[in-house]
Amino acid sequence: MEGWQERRASFGSVAADYAVLRPGYPAEAVAFLLGDRPRRVLDLGAGTGLLTDALLAAGHEVVAVDPSPGMLAQLRARLPRVEAAVGAAERIPLPDAGVDAVVAGQAAHWFDPAPAAVELRRVLRPGGVVGFAWNTRDERVPWVAALGRVLAAESRDHEADQGVVARFAAELRAEVAVLGSAVAQRVTPEQVVGGIGTRSYVATMDDARRADFLGRVGALLAEHPDTRGRDVLELPYRTRAYRLTPH
Repeated sequence: MEGWQERRASFGSVAADYAVLRPGYPAEAVAFLLGDRPRRVLDLGAGTGLLTDALLAAGHEVVAVDPSPGMLAQLRARLPRVEAAVGAAERIPLPDAGVDAVVAGQAAHWFDPAPAAVELRRVLRPGGVVGFAWNTRDERVPWVAALGRVLAAESRDHEADQGVVARFAAELRAEVAVLGSAVAQRVTPEQVVGGIGTRSYVATMDDARRADFLGRVGALLAEHPDTRGRDVLELPYRTRAYRLTPH
């Protein structure tokens, strides 16, 4: 549990890189989670605002909550008009029945389902929904699969979304609907390495171990036949969006 808490709290140290090196979310995933009508939405575990961007583009009013002041500083700098507050899923700093929906991008695996579900029910208005989304690298692409093998020993599948969704569905007594989508980044090899550096399991390494690990990632990109000598890479992600409708 101590290691989990350390990783959960690690993102402030990599907030600036996270803001520019992590992928965003497809518009169709937001439409699936929230529909077409503008809503007041809580982006929980909002981080630097990557999902917030997509919510705003779809016309929603957003309040952003994250436990890391460093991550929220990046969000506020990019999106100064968005209401933002430090807080956690287990203790949400919003009034009762204050939002029409709660969404979390790349974050719900850091929530403690039982107390978080109580808070979700408290802040949701009648008929409200909960939406979770995760981007995972599309390892059907050979070089991305090779990258995944380098990362596998350290990542420990810490973003296993389906188990998280099942626990929240049970706590909320919710029906679940799922949408598969995709998003891609055009990035340099150096940006791929930098993006891996924002992962919690890398951010919590000591300096020497982190340098060695990221060096191996860089070496793979320099040597793999699909990435060798290329200045720009297309890094594909598969997006899974889960809409939970509590009874």
